Amino acid sequence: MPESDLPLEQLRAYRPTLVEPTGFDDFWAETIARARAAGGAVTREPATTPITQLRVEDLTFPGYDGEPIRAWLTMPLHATGPLPTVIEYLGYGGGRGLPGERMQWALAGYAHVLMDTRGQGSAWGSGGDTPDPHGADSAFPGFMTKGVLDPETYYYRRLFTDGVRLVDAVAELPEVDPARIAVTGGSQGGAISLAVAALDPSVAAVMADVPFLCDFGRSISKTPDAPYTELTRYLGVHRDRTERVLETLRFFDGVHFAGRITAPALVSVGLLDTVTLPSTVFAAYNALTVADKEIVVYPYNGHEHGDLHQWVAKTAWLRERFSSAS
Repeated sequence: MPESDLPLEQLRAYRPTLVEPTGFDDFWAETIARARAAGGAVTREPATTPITQLRVEDLTFPGYDGEPIRAWLTMPLHATGPLPTVIEYLGYGGGRGLPGERMQWALAGYAHVLMDTRGQGSAWGSGGDTPDPHGADSAFPGFMTKGVLDPETYYYRRLFTDGVRLVDAVAELPEVDPARIAVTGGSQGGAISLAVAALDPSVAAVMADVPFLCDFGRSISKTPDAPYTELTRYLGVHRDRTERVLETLRFFDGVHFAGRITAPALVSVGLLDTVTLPSTVFAAYNALTVADKEIVVYPYNGHEHGDLHQWVAKTAWLRERFSSAS
């Protein structure tokens, strides 16, 4: 069987010894507490869209430092709640796009919230609507090296915090059942899902597809494709910054987050993936300590993993978990 990484039997046993940074929990507790203390308004208004058989709303909520972040809220047309809810985070370079682009979860009976990704939205899809107002030291084009010399300034500190604050905002919506909120996403969205589920124990389920930002040491040294190559190009120029960069990245490694997740977890992986190597996905999956965990393996797929087949699998998996909580 073709493969981009280790054989499957080795992947299932792969548990790298990673150095967890001193103060990991304090760093994130202080970050989230500061964001919550910053406050900010949650607003919603009907979206301008030709879609008439679903409710689509433009949601704005306070993210990192209380900064306004955009999202689409999509629900069954006549829903009054409380609804099981899926919060979705996007892959690298994408934005929330146009209202109604992602309708499957609402059509399946869920409230669906699609978070815009600050500063992104110009690499694929239909665009984004949320700026990232923070500057950074010199960086390679993209987001992987933006502020990477310090955990306090790193781009993903803000993005992961946005994800947590969206859970806070969604839990207060009258149509939402706060006991049945799941987080999901692919690639970068999978990384955000792992982080949010670890940082907010109210999350009731996490579904991370081909999660990015895991096992950074291996990912940087072994992954042939972008976006990890942004880091290798940066370190190839800034040869004296390697240890400083790696220390920052330890605060954002999905493997460390995975070990702190208490919710049921579903992960997917493509064994031909050259964007997020299968071993790095298994590193996060194998770090999960929850009894209710499952990984879906697609032997002949790459970063696209299972596409709609995986979404169907997620609906069945989530229905089973949420039916007992209804």
